[in-house]
Amino acid sequence: MQNIVITSPAAGTYLLKGHLIFNTINKAVLNTLDFNQAPTSITIDLQQVGEIDSAGLALLIEWIKFAQAHQKKLYFDNIPAQLTALAKLSYISEIDLFTTKNN
Repeated sequence: MQNIVITSPAAGTYLLKGHLIFNTINKAVLNTLDFNQAPTSITIDLQQVGEIDSAGLALLIEWIKFAQAHQKKLYFDNIPAQLTALAKLSYISEIDLFTTKNN
């Protein structure tokens, strides 16, 4: 199992690496992104995410809520097919939930 590593190669850009699953997500991961100090636009790149389960989906939904509460625009890049499938199983449309810079 690969723990989550979150890096910020540029202001407002975050790269997630590892598995977004129940065993790797905790309160520290949830609070990694500082929406108070973030610029008005935040991009989260999911290209290096391995496994993802409902806990990973819930984490991303929480970040979306935090961004909205802080009036920030949150974008997701490189959304894995596994996440799209999981969102559909949960009756959540990828377009409704995840904003990419391309849509």
